[in-house]
Amino acid sequence: MRAATIQRKTSETDVSIRLALDGSGQRAVTTGIGFFDHMLEQLAKHALFDLEVTTRGDLHVDGHHTVEDTGLALGEALAAALGDRRGITRYGDALIPMDETLTRVALDISGRPYLVWKVAFSQPRLGTMDTELFKEFFQAVAQTGGITLHVETLYGVNNHHIIESAFKGLARALRAAVAIDPRAAQSIPSTKGTLGGTPGGAAGS
Repeated sequence: MRAATIQRKTSETDVSIRLALDGSGQRAVTTGIGFFDHMLEQLAKHALFDLEVTTRGDLHVDGHHTVEDTGLALGEALAAALGDRRGITRYGDALIPMDETLTRVALDISGRPYLVWKVAFSQPRLGTMDTELFKEFFQAVAQTGGITLHVETLYGVNNHHIIESAFKGLARALRAAVAIDPRAAQSIPSTKGTLGGTPGGAAGS
């Protein structure tokens, strides 16, 4: 089973993550931000990742450090679990409807972190979570996971539906991208022979 455990501790947060890519969607998430917990649970469920997240952050300040550092640790866990990325499909995409909302997510586990974020909200908070922090989370996962990630809400009104469709889209796209390609299970999907298996490593193409 492709899995990793990450501990990330700073003066602002203490994050512990256990991730298994070939799981069944089992999850146990506690970050101190209820809506964020709900979104991470959606991610695990729809990616079929087994995921345990425990984050203790300086929520007396605000949620920024908690959300960003959780994203950084999750990206690190993803990169570690993938190793040299041998055999993976590499690319994934999803088009997710949720009532009146439609969101498109496309990604490449390329070793080249990049985020295109075309998601807008009409209210500053969902539950106790600032909506501006969702971009910070996706950026953090892309950064340490070595992922080129595009997220675009094509249309939508309800803010809950907008962000939930983005998380479900990320889940389904990751599920496809990390899957082993049975036709190329022993090869790295890059003409360069590397996808920079760890953050900061050489990028492939």
